[in-house]
Amino acid sequence: MLQFTEIEAAAARLKGVAHRTPVVSSRTLDELLGMQVLMKAENLQRMGAFKFRGGYNSVNVLSDEERSRGVVAFSSGNHAQAVALAARLHGCAATIVMPHDAPALKLAATRGYGAEVIVYDRYKEDRAEIATRLTQERGASLIPPYDHLPVMAGQGTAALELIEDAGPLDALIVCAGGGGFLSGCAVAAKHLLPGIAVFGAEPERGNDMQQSLRSGQLVHIDVPRTICDGQQTQSPGKHPFEVIRALVTDVLTVPDPVVVEAMRFVFERMKLVLEPSGACALAALMHHRERFRGQRVGVTLSGGNIGIDRFVALVTGTERVD
Repeated sequence: MLQFTEIEAAAARLKGVAHRTPVVSSRTLDELLGMQVLMKAENLQRMGAFKFRGGYNSVNVLSDEERSRGVVAFSSGNHAQAVALAARLHGCAATIVMPHDAPALKLAATRGYGAEVIVYDRYKEDRAEIATRLTQERGASLIPPYDHLPVMAGQGTAALELIEDAGPLDALIVCAGGGGFLSGCAVAAKHLLPGIAVFGAEPERGNDMQQSLRSGQLVHIDVPRTICDGQQTQSPGKHPFEVIRALVTDVLTVPDPVVVEAMRFVFERMKLVLEPSGACALAALMHHRERFRGQRVGVTLSGGNIGIDRFVALVTGTERVD
């Protein structure tokens, strides 16, 4: 199981490379929800999301010989960009397997970082099988998006920084896809604040993590139909779930329209742009506010990679969300 020492080591590797993103707050939000909310603005991280932490750490721990053979990753977008950028910073080749319907901004950014992008149909093809075949053919190293200890350790540095900068918290809410971010943050938070309650957050239509945690075993679902494209996972990763089952209190789900409300609030009141998955943890807090009244709550704003046209369509209601 992931250890706190691995997160500390990842923090040392990331120092001076990753941004130490700010912890932001809003008096209006605190008054609205009846609590103090401290938000880790990972939308301001390099490549626009927390994923840079795990991607860079995973490439950095490889040997020079391994990096010379390149890396392969599969992702709906943010891990793709993270690994592509990390590979470029280390001078190695990257091949990224991405769904053909991934946001155009994320496809373009991944290619812009110098990666070769191979697209697939997420509803008909298995991305892990495609990536595994590529690693075998090319002798490259596979860097999965969440079921990988170096990724989990890198992601956990966000919670480490949040607690160092914000001080004691009663609860922490982290968006959950495959569980790499949630598990890494849970290990860091529970080590630094043993009494903290850690929660995951995911869209109602993609509640594989909630079902898995509550049943005590991995649950597999169909590809979720949700605006939260970064959370269209079908089942948690095995390594993250080991941590989550041990350390996470519960997983909160949120309807897509509430995610849009959170995106709109943060833009209007805090002048920050979030993609849907990046707003999921805050949306979950808004949706389940009664559970946290009077508490001091940490929240991850996990990413801001969304095109202007899609963002405007969502927050103005031009694109219908139900």
